Amino acid sequence: MFKDIINNVTRFVVLTKDEKEEFTNLLEHRFIKAKTILLQKGEVCQFEGYVQKGCIRTYYIDEKGFEVTLYFAIEDWWVSDIASFHDQKPSRLYIEALEDSEIYLLTPQTKEILLKTIPKFEKVLRILVQRNLITLQDRLVNTISKPATERYLDFIKAYPSVPLRVPQYYIASYLGVSKEFVSTIRKRLSNK
Repeated sequence: MFKDIINNVTRFVVLTKDEKEEFTNLLEHRFIKAKTILLQKGEVCQFEGYVQKGCIRTYYIDEKGFEVTLYFAIEDWWVSDIASFHDQKPSRLYIEALEDSEIYLLTPQTKEILLKTIPKFEKVLRILVQRNLITLQDRLVNTISKPATERYLDFIKAYPSVPLRVPQYYIASYLGVSKEFVSTIRKRLSNK
């Protein structure tokens, strides 16, 4: 049952059998129906989640009322509002399951217990935060410096299965373009 999340974590540290058991005992296993909002703007994020199965989207609503997708979390990815979770302050984001999903959750309390009982998880969580920052930094630089077609190609590399799983307008909101533009790019690339 916990094989995938254990494999995810043990890429960074070696865990004993007892540590694996302690870790998995702290996880909350949850099934989430598609279209379920896991976090709304104004709520305090109470989870860091590992996606076992499904597709989850993190987004915000801009001043014009448009949804802007920040990222998708698919199998073997982690999802949270790090700022809200860490500082226990109201979120500016929404987190929504786009598909029926299965996730493992750590709460602020279980995360603290984990870090106290298995200190090597500090390294795991540090690496996960660093990877998240790298991803967001790359996304920011690409959004500013690359044309839309290149951004779409980068998106396909990062999320090869997502275009088959989510509506085109979510991809457009991630790229900062219209859904018609995404359709045009797809047609152009399929003709090559």
